[in-house]
Amino acid sequence: MIEVVEINDVEKLANYRLVWNSLFPATPNASFFLTFDWFETYWRHFGHDQTMRVLVVYGNGEPLGILPLCVRREVYRVSKVRVLTYPLDNWSTWFGPIGPNPATTMLAAMQHLRRTPRDWDMMELRWVADEGVQGGKTARAMRVANMFSEKQEYQVTSLVDLPATMEEYLASKSHQMRRQFKAAQKDLFASGRAEFVRHRPLPASEGDGDPGWNVYADCEAVANASWQGRAEDGNTLTHERVREFFRAAHAAAARIGMVDVNVLKVDGKPAAFLYGYHTNGTVSALRTGFDASVGKGLGSILTLKAIEDSCRRGDRVIDFGPGEREQKRRLRTRQETTYQLTYTPIDSWRSQVVRLSRWAKARWTKNAGTAAAI
Repeated sequence: MIEVVEINDVEKLANYRLVWNSLFPATPNASFFLTFDWFETYWRHFGHDQTMRVLVVYGNGEPLGILPLCVRREVYRVSKVRVLTYPLDNWSTWFGPIGPNPATTMLAAMQHLRRTPRDWDMMELRWVADEGVQGGKTARAMRVANMFSEKQEYQVTSLVDLPATMEEYLASKSHQMRRQFKAAQKDLFASGRAEFVRHRPLPASEGDGDPGWNVYADCEAVANASWQGRAEDGNTLTHERVREFFRAAHAAAARIGMVDVNVLKVDGKPAAFLYGYHTNGTVSALRTGFDASVGKGLGSILTLKAIEDSCRRGDRVIDFGPGEREQKRRLRTRQETTYQLTYTPIDSWRSQVVRLSRWAKARWTKNAGTAAAI
């Protein structure tokens, strides 16, 4: 017998920490962003204007999976629309159900949403991985519950598949990149001017969990010295809107052994940082920055040193996230697409207006492209 328990309060959710933690190790495509610690940290900082809808699925009394959802108001031309979605908010690349049974979890969750009162206008699950990981399971579950309208590409992320050695990685790259790395090794590291620091503590349960606040402070110092220190909006490491959230998430990630911080120092001064998390051999690179006053190309040098160190450690993949910056194009070995799956109830005029607006925009763009080609 399948049962779904819904939690709508972060304090009550604390009772399910052990269940969540027991399901996490068997989660496909697991990352720090699917942990209880990340979700709780995120919700305490940004949940005040959202509605929590975390669904815990049981089978014959045993926990099968958890689907974290939220309802937030998003602004469209027509009005504010209540959107049921994942609580990732573009902090990372992938999201989905926690546990070893994503298909069963998704189907039970969709059926639960179908039969409970609707406090949302539109369901839009973003950051859904491709068919081979979870995309097919999510779409099928929505279809079975009669809650699926369309699938669209959402983002394209840049990945580095790590070989056994740095030499193998560089062999597939440009002559310019190989020359840059060798020159840095000779001019900066062999001479003793540069120091590469990587802070990746074991979890507190194994006697560590050290946040390494001195290394984190180096990241903040570089961020403040770069363009990020002058940014008036966004979610950079030191921006006032998210600074305390970053620090709280850092402490949580260190506690469970998932934080990954890379810093390059030149002549003793922090010059570049690459900040992220790691889980089961996959590194999620979240933020990066460099101090141009210290020297040129230091961000690239740090990233190459991090790739070299990851090869040595036996990491499998580095995810540099979405976007088409030149640096990501140079570094990546492949790309993967994430999707958004949308359901617009026929009796919700707000969601129907959004759907029609998107259709009209797509048709206009297609016609404009055809006309330009002619």
